[in-house]
Amino acid sequence: MTMTATRTEPTPRRRFDTLAPEPSIRRAISGLEANGMAVQRARDGAAARRLVLDLIPEGASVHHGASRTLDVTGITEALETPGRYRDLRSQARTMDRRTEADEIRRLTAAPDVMLGSVHAVTETGSLLTASSSGSQLAAYAAGAGRVILVVGTQKIVADVDEGLRRIEEYAFPLEDARALEAYGIHSGVNKVLVINREIVPARLTVVLVDAVLGF
Repeated sequence: MTMTATRTEPTPRRRFDTLAPEPSIRRAISGLEANGMAVQRARDGAAARRLVLDLIPEGASVHHGASRTLDVTGITEALETPGRYRDLRSQARTMDRRTEADEIRRLTAAPDVMLGSVHAVTETGSLLTASSSGSQLAAYAAGAGRVILVVGTQKIVADVDEGLRRIEEYAFPLEDARALEAYGIHSGVNKVLVINREIVPARLTVVLVDAVLGF
């Protein structure tokens, strides 16, 4: 009897939390640069933190959404420490969401600098970000004067279709569990932003980090 080997497909966790090989990273860098985005590369989270903080002008108003990537690299802590920047996230926390919701929305939608991450980077140079509320997406798309996105290279995928699968099969279940533990509510893939090209020169910088960071 002839035995036929069965190929086992990797689970979403194994497929989407593994650092991309060098050829894939190089294709992604070329694609991003061809699409009008600047790219910098850091060997680890500490290097990414130093690089990102050097990119922010002193005195700039800075906003950042909730991001495990920014948290684990120490960038969130640095931004929220009084000093060089005007941290809009900290400012918004002091405001009354019942009476100042419009002011909070306007304040955080158009900062000088927006920091965050994305859920997928394609080898053809597109960025995909999913959000439950969409609160960070306006600044990413057009509101912020400058956008700096810190991304572990495990988030590099072949194309937009695979990026959407990464969101649905991998990132969302992890974020849903985090939201349930932190806030007592489920998350949702309610809004998805795909950036295929940046038309404003030097507006968007992607910092690719050779480490597994975030979801």
